[in-house]
Amino acid sequence: MLRLLHTADVHLGARHTDLGERAAVLRERQFAAFRATVDLAMVEKVDLFLIAGDLFDSNTQPRRSVERVAAELGRLARASIRTVIIPGTHDVYDGASIYRSYDLTNMARAASDWVAVLTPYLPEIVFPSLDTIVYGRVFDTKRSPRSPLAGLNVKADTRATWKIGMVHGALAIPGRTDADAVVFTEEEIAATGLDYLALGHWHSAVEGRAGSVSYAYSGAPEPVAVDQDGAGQVLLVTLDDRAGRHVVTIEPKRVGQTRAEKLDLDVSGVHSQPELIEVLARHADANLVFSVRLTGLFPDDLDLDLEEVDRALAPAFLKFRIRDASIPAAPEGLQAPPDTVLGAFVGAIEARIAELEQASGAAPGAAVESSGTSETEASVAAGRSTGASAAIASPEVDPAEELADLREVLRLGRHLLEGRQVTL
Repeated sequence: MLRLLHTADVHLGARHTDLGERAAVLRERQFAAFRATVDLAMVEKVDLFLIAGDLFDSNTQPRRSVERVAAELGRLARASIRTVIIPGTHDVYDGASIYRSYDLTNMARAASDWVAVLTPYLPEIVFPSLDTIVYGRVFDTKRSPRSPLAGLNVKADTRATWKIGMVHGALAIPGRTDADAVVFTEEEIAATGLDYLALGHWHSAVEGRAGSVSYAYSGAPEPVAVDQDGAGQVLLVTLDDRAGRHVVTIEPKRVGQTRAEKLDLDVSGVHSQPELIEVLARHADANLVFSVRLTGLFPDDLDLDLEEVDRALAPAFLKFRIRDASIPAAPEGLQAPPDTVLGAFVGAIEARIAELEQASGAAPGAAVESSGTSETEASVAAGRSTGASAAIASPEVDPAEELADLREVLRLGRHLLEGRQVTL
């Protein structure tokens, strides 16, 4: 049995210029997630710790940041856990590579078989004590000249039983990843003969199988962009030999603190700005990136200032955003002609509303006359059918309730007949 901890896309040292003064907070969260991943590897007593590219956000990092990483790798080595790293597309192995500028193995005070960086000049490493070989397919340019898996077939390699691959790039998806810097196909994965392919580059976790080969993207252990909702975990991978059949088990493990949540809130049920703030404040969480979208019909009497709402709630979240996608209470535009469906509908409903308002004004509290006569006269005068208005009249309904219902019917009906989608 072989046990791995697979991570990638840690992006240590990311600048996060869109976060302003909170950028430093997220940078520390990213390092905390990396340290938590190391802790997890030690608790789980894994054999190998794999970093499938973009450990660093760029090749320009202060020495202190590199020393912090080396110290964590040293902890793994002292716990008898071997680390294998490949450069990615951010910490690419070019002439200015951070892996050329700093010797992580020496900085971690470990031997070369305890902390190994695979490069175009060291494409693989064998661990006899683990009966394992790790293949890394890396280029010295950000854009690869070919697929990193082109020609890789390890089936005949007898140096070890377990065969692990590491690649940083995009799985080919026609029309979506064609222009990516490094691209490979499922057919190429299947042809490798690997037991497991540890992938990096996608920040959301993805698992798959191509032929007999299990592969996975671990995703970023802590979101690199604060709205990423598939990040925050690493993968604990177990490879087992069951009567000569290699079985791979992949178990996600959460290490990140940041969460992303989206909420669609029907504004038709909100009666004031303080109420809206109170409702949203119930989600308060310093680890939460909270995106709120107001939907539904915007009430006539609701007065909202979204900038004030944002200022009130922003301190309660890691990041807060609110936008208004609701529908105005009364659609703007010219009155529809009376010989159209919309015009007929509006005319009939408005006639009934006017009748109820007039009756209420003439005799407050008195019963409202609700025969079809006035509706019929209004409809005939407008040259329209009376079917809709006759159905609305009901002598058993309280006039005030009927008036409120009719106003809502008018708003909903106008939106729908004018082609607007309304979510109830």
